[in-house]
Amino acid sequence: MLTTKTEQLQYVYHSYEAEHDHLPTSAREAVECGVREGLVELPLIDPYDVLAAEMAKALREEYAVDERGLKYRVNHAVRVTKAGVQYTFWATMGFAPRAHMEKAFAQRREQVVGDCLQLRIDVDAYNNLNKGEAPIQLVLDFADDVAERMSPPYDEAA
Repeated sequence: MLTTKTEQLQYVYHSYEAEHDHLPTSAREAVECGVREGLVELPLIDPYDVLAAEMAKALREEYAVDERGLKYRVNHAVRVTKAGVQYTFWATMGFAPRAHMEKAFAQRREQVVGDCLQLRIDVDAYNNLNKGEAPIQLVLDFADDVAERMSPPYDEAA
């Protein structure tokens, strides 16, 4: 029995993937098939939720350039859970209280650490599953990468 929405969506994806010889596919293709086959229902949509998600995306994508020519993110989010409900509070750099910015930076750093940990585990698992091949190497020390990209001239593509 599938107990969560996440498990239901994973089932739909893996069913679609198996029917298509495990070839890479988009989540949309798998969802469309799942809806057609009655495995998943289209959600009822709250237009305020849609606009709030679009606003959050727009806020994440807003950048400015400082006097050194460095492009920085203008808006920063802090996630807070109250009574079991998660809220995200946004603030604009330059106006945000220091405590908000410290928490926002700490949360973003934790996201990076979590992503690096999961990447390390995924690479190790892949290498373990493919012992007959040369292992994929992974370097998680980003100090040189960051220093190189901070060197003038600042390259927006970097």
